[in-house]
Order: sequence, then C-alpha cells, then structure tokens
Amino acid sequence: MKSIKIGLFAILLLMSQACENILEEDVVSGVPIGYINTPAGFEDGVKAVYSSLRNFYATERGMSLTVFGTDTYTMGSDGSFKFVNQYTSQLDPRTSLLTEVWNEFYRAINTANAVITRADAVTGLDPTRKAIRVAETKFLRAHYYFVLVQMFGQVHLTLTENTGIVTEAKRTAIPEIYAAIIKDLEEALPALEAKPIDWGRASKGAAEHLLAKVYLTKATSEAAKPEDYTKAAEYAKNAISKYGYRLLSDYARVFDQGGGEINDEVIFSVQYTNDPLTNGGGNNAHVFFLMEYDVQPGLQRDVQNGRPFKRFRPTNYTLGLWDRTVDSRYEKSFKTVFLANNEKTIPKDAAGKPKYVLGDTAIWLPGYELTAAEIAAKRYQVITPSKYTPKLYPSLTKFLDPLRPDRTTFEGSRDFLAFRLSETHLIAAEALFYAGKADEAVTFINTVRRRAAYPGKETAMEITPDKINLDFILDERARELLGEQHRWFDLKRTKTLVDRVKKHNPDATANIKDFHMLRPIPQDQIDRTAGGGSSFPQNAGY
Repeated sequence: MKSIKIGLFAILLLMSQACENILEEDVVSGVPIGYINTPAGFEDGVKAVYSSLRNFYATERGMSLTVFGTDTYTMGSDGSFKFVNQYTSQLDPRTSLLTEVWNEFYRAINTANAVITRADAVTGLDPTRKAIRVAETKFLRAHYYFVLVQMFGQVHLTLTENTGIVTEAKRTAIPEIYAAIIKDLEEALPALEAKPIDWGRASKGAAEHLLAKVYLTKATSEAAKPEDYTKAAEYAKNAISKYGYRLLSDYARVFDQGGGEINDEVIFSVQYTNDPLTNGGGNNAHVFFLMEYDVQPGLQRDVQNGRPFKRFRPTNYTLGLWDRTVDSRYEKSFKTVFLANNEKTIPKDAAGKPKYVLGDTAIWLPGYELTAAEIAAKRYQVITPSKYTPKLYPSLTKFLDPLRPDRTTFEGSRDFLAFRLSETHLIAAEALFYAGKADEAVTFINTVRRRAAYPGKETAMEITPDKINLDFILDERARELLGEQHRWFDLKRTKTLVDRVKKHNPDATANIKDFHMLRPIPQDQIDRTAGGGSSFPQNAGY
C-alpha cells in the first residue's frame, strides 16, 4: 500500500452546548511527523482518526453504497451513481466511491496505528487519559476494518504504522481480520469511559454495541464459531442495560436537530458542525431522499423543506412495511404535506381566484389511493401511490437540516446517529432468534415496537414468538432504521441480498448476481501493490 503520512490534524476545541461538551475542531496543516509524540500531537492524532468517519457517514459515497442497491430504496430521477443501484458493469474497480472509502479508511487506520504504537513514548500526558485515548483509537480502528471486511472481504490487515513508501500488501484471511477487530474492541472496552465528557467520543456502550454487531455478522461469515450468537446477544444486552441509555418516548424526537441529537438513545454519533472551516463536506444526508417539490404549484425551494436531489426513492416494499393504523413510524418518517410558500404559482379557479393562500396545503401525499371524485374535491395537488414517479414520491424526513443558513447550503451540520439503542435491541433479538431463544428475542422487538405505537395502540403492536423469523427481523429493521446506512450490510449479513433485491428492487433485478455480495477491490490498490493482481487479486466477478 502507498505510504500514508500524518500531515493533517484536527484540533478539537471543547465548546459548551446543551450542558454537554462537544468536540469542535480547528485545522492546522504542515505538521511534522514527530508532532504525534507530543501530548498535544497525540491528542490531535486521535481526533484525526475520528475525522475520517465523515468520509463515509451522511455522504453521497456512504449513502450510495449502503442505501442504493437494496430492497428498501431504488433510484430517483437524478444522480451520477445509479449504476450502484442497478448493479451494471459500471460498478467496477474504478468506481470512485469505493476508491475514496478505501483510501480514507486506510489513512485513518495508519493514523490509528501511529497513535497506538507511539503511545508509550508520549510523556507529559496523564496515564489514565492516555489509556482512554488508546482505547478510543482501537475502537475506531476496529470500526474501519469492520466496514472494510463486510464490503470487500479479504483486505490488507496492518496493525503497525507505515512511515515510508510501502508497496507490499496482501489479502488477509477473514478469520484473522475478525480476530483483530474483536481483539481491539475487547482491549478497548475496560479503558473506555461509560459517559465521555466530550460528546461524540467512543464509550463502553459503543464498544459493546459494536462487538454485538461484529459477532452477529461474523456468525454468517467464514470466520463463524458456534458461540457467536450467544456473544452477540450478551454484548447487546450489556449495552442496553449497563450504561443508562433509554428509548425516547417519541420516535420523531430521536431525530430532532440541535440539542435533540444529544439524547439518551444515541450510543455513538458522527460529529458535524456549523463551522464551515472545520465541517469538511458536512452532513449531506438531508438532500438525497427528497422529491422534487420545489417546482410544483404553490411551492418553491426553502430551508425548511430541504434541497431536493432526488437520489433515493423508496421501493413499493418499503412503502408497504407499516401498519399505519397502529405504527407511527410511517407518519414520523415521511413528509405527507407541503404547505404553500410561493404565492406566484398558486393555481387559480375558473373565476381567477387563488385556490388557496400561503401556508395552506399545496401538496398532500396520503399514502393510499383515493377516488377521482375525492381528489377533484381537493383544492390542492394530491399525489397518491399510483402517481409516484422518479421525481415525485414520499420524502424521508429524519435527515432534514432546517438549521442550514440558506436553501442552497449542501454542508449540513446535524450529527449522524451511527449507533442507536433501538438497533441494539434488534441486534439482541436477531442473535437470540438464531440461538433458538425466540421467547426472549421477541421481548426486545416488542420494546422497539411499543415505542413506535400510536398512544393506546401499544398492545396491538406486540408480536408473539411464533411470528418472529428472518423476514420479520429484516422488515422491522427497515421500519426502524430506514436510510441509516445499515441496509446493504443487513442483507449481506443475512445472505438475502440477491433474493430480496430481485424481489423488491425492479431497477436492479436484471443485473444483480451472487458476486455482488462483495464490492470490487479498487483498481488503484491493485496497481500500487508490488506484483499487481497476482499479489492482490480482484474479487470474483469484477
């Protein structure tokens, strides 16, 4: 692999917000490689490892690789990466999204290796604090390798710092990679803080959540061992019970922007900021899931409704997931009403009078069919499912960013909620189900479902052990975690990717094959390895 030198650090300043300390950063460059041996440089090195999370979470590359090409989302009218959803031959080793993730993650891994390797030589730093920072770095290194091994299979495993040009690389066996991931997390767990002073740092709960997911995923890999599901359930139950997390009473509140992002349900979040100097490309998730509302009668683009990129359109499978008489998550996940904000384009009746005024309903998406007479009786535009198009469809709202300074701003500031307690419950349920403990598994699912119920409908939302199976678990994960960058990994883990995409994503049906369970190794990685493809072979099918 090419040398990855430490040349950029993010200095994170502790700022007060909502009675919590938040990591905010300032950027310095041209830092000599020896800087990491100093207390300040060591701290900055750890923060630099965190910063690479922003390359993947809430970005077009991360969203395209995890939301596209699944059973839950297909393509809207716009965008340059439709082939990722369609699984055409354009999804090849030259795909920029994959190259960018690969390079950035290995850059982070090399910085992590430097922090961990040099920690003992750093003097003048409190030993306890140093141990915490090393633990955080091991958590992050494990996370990066976990994403890489799921996406690419055998990847290069290196746990030592590269300080010069390195051209030797090999594809490491998957059991060895999982062993390194688990070792990092289990070594990190004792030293991590239960409640870090700086919001956004890794915690004991985050490590246990990640361990649970690693073991759950490992159980269906070639590294599988009989105890994997038991360990996954154990770590998930620890994360749920030991650290004071709780599900919020209202599903919608989990995604409140600003102070609401810091809540008792969030186990680990990727930090973004409203400082353009340090926000990098920002949280971009707010643009990808929105329909083209802004050219419709009575409407124009505004900050509240978002900047519609029309990238991801929900499949019919997704739109049929909820029993909307009892489950509030459809209503709280999708925008069903747009209010008029453009007086100039409000339609007029036969007498030339505006059909409605500013602030009135301009578009209603009821989510079900109406008769022609019912539609004609409305003054505003009604978009029923039969009228959905690649430009007009229900818009996911959980990522909207109305705190952007203007309607064109792309670099959003909301945190991305990477680990949530509701997912921990669903991890526990899946592990227990596979371990043959459906009676216990259903208690974790019902906890999530009761929270999602309309008031008074909690009992109707509960399921019994005989109803739990893999399809139900995947459906429930889709209902709860829609768009949150889990789905491609969920389908790969459960070995249902090809079948479910063929069944539910018509744009991908013709092309998806078994080899798409792995992504292609970036060609530039093969090219820069001594021996090329003979030393670092490509995944089959690409």
